[in-house]
Amino acid sequence: MHRREALKLLAVGSTLPALPPHLLSAFRAVHSALPATPALKVLSPHQDATVVAMAELIIPRTETSGAKDTRVNEFIDHILADWYADEDRTRFLSGLADVDTRAQSLFGKNFVEASGEQQSEILRVLGEELAQATDALANAPRGYRGSTPEPDSNFYLMFRELTLIGYFTSEPGFTQQLHEEIIPGRYDGCVPLPVATPSKGA
Repeated sequence: MHRREALKLLAVGSTLPALPPHLLSAFRAVHSALPATPALKVLSPHQDATVVAMAELIIPRTETSGAKDTRVNEFIDHILADWYADEDRTRFLSGLADVDTRAQSLFGKNFVEASGEQQSEILRVLGEELAQATDALANAPRGYRGSTPEPDSNFYLMFRELTLIGYFTSEPGFTQQLHEEIIPGRYDGCVPLPVATPSKGA
């Protein structure tokens, strides 16, 4: 997935634009609290490597930082440890294990050992399954309809939203991609306005 597609998803989805200011600040604080030396709380080294590879496919490094550069994997690890309920954490880790199961079934190797093309194919399948689940909800009987599956019921939706939130609330993602200022610029209320020059014929 290219950066432009990720931005489009963010603009129309339910992630960053829908976050109230206090929650946005809380996610920013998670980034600020990341230790200088990575220290995983939940993810094993292998799980972390899988998260890194998947997140980098969603938001790769281009002329600006990618998911790996902005420590999205560590952001996700801290969210799993400090924000998620036990059942949601278990669901996420089970979904992560399923990614390896799929890679083994298709290519005879774990996800991190697969080629970039093979990894992209697995994410493509996960994306198609998410789209099918979304369509099923949209066509469900009245009372069961919804625009997207609940984030905690679909691993790929959960992972994608965490990746997008983790990236776009990091300092590079927030400033370079969303073009927002971390600290608003100075306001000079006493600066004199320029004198307008009357136009000819006025």
